[in-house]
Amino acid sequence: MSHFAYFCGYFSGMSIIVSNITKLYGTQLALDNVSFSIKPGEIVGLLGPNGAGKSTLMKIITCFIPPSSGEVTVYGHDIRSQSLEVRKRVGYLPENNPLYTDMYIREALEFIAGIHKLEGNIAKRISDIMELTGLNPERKKKIGALSKGYKQRVGLAQALIHDPDVLILDEPTSGLDPNQLVDIRNLITRIGSSKTVVLSTHIMQEVEAMCNRAIIINLGKIVADDTPSHLLSASGGNQRVIVEFDTDVDVKKLKQIKGVKQVNHRTGKVWVFDALQETDIRQEIFRFAVDNNLTVLSMQKEENSLESVFRKLTGK
Repeated sequence: MSHFAYFCGYFSGMSIIVSNITKLYGTQLALDNVSFSIKPGEIVGLLGPNGAGKSTLMKIITCFIPPSSGEVTVYGHDIRSQSLEVRKRVGYLPENNPLYTDMYIREALEFIAGIHKLEGNIAKRISDIMELTGLNPERKKKIGALSKGYKQRVGLAQALIHDPDVLILDEPTSGLDPNQLVDIRNLITRIGSSKTVVLSTHIMQEVEAMCNRAIIINLGKIVADDTPSHLLSASGGNQRVIVEFDTDVDVKKLKQIKGVKQVNHRTGKVWVFDALQETDIRQEIFRFAVDNNLTVLSMQKEENSLESVFRKLTGK
């Protein structure tokens, strides 16, 4: 990408432009010619199996590691030649969430504010961030004494203390209990109303709940980039039905049921039927059961989900 293209991207209002990024670790290809751009105010879910390249991409955008080739700009600033300007614009919560566990929350935030050389009323800034991230109930504790959920809040507070335009979150809800997960999810949604947010996750429900766009990476390449609703509609939406019979059944007979595309044995006497597109095969399965003196103990129709799209695109 030329300098002219950088400026075009900057003035076109893109907060992040990733252009032809490739990353090699020795001979291992982690990212393979990855390109995309993100507008201000978007919450983008970065999805992919373990080892797909998500964390590597985040580390490149945040200037932690350089790419082997390609270019990235954050609000027009190049990650190679203007890395300090990029870091001023970006808040980063890595997967391992490094924290100073012997410090009190406010003490740690004062330290991080000093690293960023913040000016003005620092005490008020810290109070505002603690209020935003819901840290006040635990404000008198050392970080090491906090629960996993509150430690994640401290990590978010550290990433937000300098009021960045872009927030990069690597597995921000990993290991949280259901209540903590909902709290952090709501917090990220609120933050995303005024900032660009890029987050990686393995939880498909999070993407459907929070993100207005999903980028799926597999083996270092982007295999999908669209809104969750468009990904669902474009996937074809083959119907899946899970059936438990009262006895063993010959799979060859099951495959002959009208409208069935594929049959897989799950466990015991439970079978998974994939239907041809737009075909409801439940009536045909019941008819098959009657004709073969079988009893259907249970039948469940699975709706198409982002998880099924993910599995289809990543071969998992």
